[in-house]
Amino acid sequence: MAMEHETGDITGTKDKDYNIIWFVEACLSNALRLETYIEDARPLSTRKAAQRRFGDSTPG
Repeated sequence: MAMEHETGDITGTKDKDYNIIWFVEACLSNALRLETYIEDARPLSTRKAAQRRFGDSTPG
């Protein structure tokens, strides 16, 4: 049951392509935020070991 027209309820615009772009951007932003939360949850000793192993290119 596909929608035949865009109502603009979510983003305020009736352009269906804009809604897709908005959705993808929101998903990528949430994924990046989740990676940050995961990294912050790691113990400091694990982060330091990863930095020694892989150099300073790892976050944290």
